[in-house]
Amino acid sequence: MAGADGDDSLYPIAVLIDELRNEDVQLRLNSIKKLSTIALALGVERTRTELLPFLTDTIYDEDEVLLALAEQLGNFTMLVGGPEYVHCLLPPLESLATVEETVVRDKAVESLRKISQEHSPVDLEVHFEPLVKRLASGDWFTSRTSACGLFSVCYPRVSSTVKAEIRQHFRTLCSDDTPMVRRAAASKLGEFAKVLELDYVKSDIISLFTALASDEQDSVRLLAVEACVSIATLLPQEDLETLVMPTLRQAAEDKSWRVRYMVADKFSELQKAVGPEITKNDLVPAFQNLLKDCEAEVRAAAANKVKEFCENLPEDSREQIIMTHILPCVKELVSDTNQHVKSALASVIMGLSTILGKDNTVEHLLPLFLAQLKDECPEVRLNIISNLDCVNEVIGIRQLSQSLLPAIVELAEDAKWRVRLAIIEYMPLLAGQLGVEFFDEKLNTLCMAWLIDHVYAIREAATCNLMKLVEKFGAEWAQNTIVPKVLGMANDPNYLHRMTTLFCINALSEACGQDITTKQMLPVVLKMSNDQVANVRFNVAKSLQKIGPVLDSNALQSEVKPVLEKLATDTDMDVKYFAQEAISGKLVFPPPAAETSLYVRFYRSGKPDDHAVFLSSSTVLSLALHNVLWCWGGYGWDCIIVGLEWGGPVFPSNLVFFFPPLVQYFFLK
Repeated sequence: MAGADGDDSLYPIAVLIDELRNEDVQLRLNSIKKLSTIALALGVERTRTELLPFLTDTIYDEDEVLLALAEQLGNFTMLVGGPEYVHCLLPPLESLATVEETVVRDKAVESLRKISQEHSPVDLEVHFEPLVKRLASGDWFTSRTSACGLFSVCYPRVSSTVKAEIRQHFRTLCSDDTPMVRRAAASKLGEFAKVLELDYVKSDIISLFTALASDEQDSVRLLAVEACVSIATLLPQEDLETLVMPTLRQAAEDKSWRVRYMVADKFSELQKAVGPEITKNDLVPAFQNLLKDCEAEVRAAAANKVKEFCENLPEDSREQIIMTHILPCVKELVSDTNQHVKSALASVIMGLSTILGKDNTVEHLLPLFLAQLKDECPEVRLNIISNLDCVNEVIGIRQLSQSLLPAIVELAEDAKWRVRLAIIEYMPLLAGQLGVEFFDEKLNTLCMAWLIDHVYAIREAATCNLMKLVEKFGAEWAQNTIVPKVLGMANDPNYLHRMTTLFCINALSEACGQDITTKQMLPVVLKMSNDQVANVRFNVAKSLQKIGPVLDSNALQSEVKPVLEKLATDTDMDVKYFAQEAISGKLVFPPPAAETSLYVRFYRSGKPDDHAVFLSSSTVLSLALHNVLWCWGGYGWDCIIVGLEWGGPVFPSNLVFFFPPLVQYFFLK
């Protein structure tokens, strides 16, 4: 029996070994994802002595399997016995940190950083720090790149002697022959600097920063720029000019556009790190040069920082610096040849109005806004319209209407229908920015004019636009402003415009609610059922089907049903088809109270549903069955009760039928 128990206890590890050796990658991956379960089954001691050595010896697999393993091991501390035994996880993670695939190495380093916090200071020096040294002095670049991410997590908790060794290893990696290692070291330079003592930052880190910022590989130099932000925040103000700024100036004028792009991208952070004086003396000229850079990517990155840079300028000289140094560059970018540059500028330029005030905005910025509003790139126009509220707060709605609105109106009447379409798409956004009163005064007429445009895409977009406006301004506004004008189009001599009336009613009915739909819209739709054009008549049937759920039962029975029955006998095949679809497909009409009718109640999961469908006895039987089955299929009811109604339902118990497995047809006589 003891032997059998022993064999049983070996079963989990045997299953794991079998699945890990399986040819199917998915099976191996699933096995790795179950490691925690297997470890629990084995217990902490056997996990340490059997499972982890096995995993360490068999790390030769597909990258996705190794990635899953690296992630799992980061959460294994308690499964190996807690922090006291966490060092047992180091061998397999060390192996994973040396593999060729970058994502696996990164995940292994992430797990190592995580479990390093669970080591005691003694264990850190005995087990973790030797691992870092082995990785840092490994023959393959893969291990050395992984080591770069581990220095900062162990440095604060080790002795002074070990700290000196760690600093030496990091210096060695910063001057490694392999660019990938130097790149990894540069990416962790700022992080490592944050855990060092200030004296070592000045003596060690600055020299490393200068060397990496002058590296022959631009991929290394640009990462040094990122480290510059962290280093600058650590140093006293008096040391920045001598220790950091020469290297930063060099990076801002680097021959590689990628390095200059990184400087532009990090410019606001650099500005905050170096302080106001250095900003005025050094960063303002550097920012000007970046805004005028020969590469569009650099100009776009710098343009995106214009507002933030201006906000962070010293208050006493902010306006003077912007007007003298920044605004001339901005004016040039407005007419830049690259649309990404113009779009980046358009997304932030409106924010300058709150910084410069009303007078400067009217005199200097409004002409730029106007030029961008007429730009051929849709994204530029959208970015301007999206931020009109910034300008509105500064110069007021009247000034805004006199300056920018004429340009919007001009675009709305452009000969190219795609330009008109773009303005329509911006209109709900613009309406929200300007408010209902201003919209009614200046833009309402424009929106209604789009409904009779000769291009269908414009009429369709205008209909959607009205729906969004009603959602924004409310049903009362629609009743007083929009609905009368829409309904007036029902008498237009052009049948396309009459059809647009129906499309608008379809779109507006739900937003306007039952009362407006029933009292104002429905009579117009019913009247249009007599239209001479068949296209209008079949769209009436479709509209009645669309607005049916909004209407009350009396309107459906007394007004909608007769019109649909009439259209169902129309001479035009399309009209007949859509009328029959409206009757049989979606609308279910309640019968008069005095009429005997078929009564159907639906049950879901054995409980009566609130929905009930009444079918008049005069309704064709096939139509009744169609409605019953359509409703059952659409809502997933599992049974029905059928009865007869004479002013009130009667439910005979013998008429209970269950669906599925068999759908039965019942003829009540």
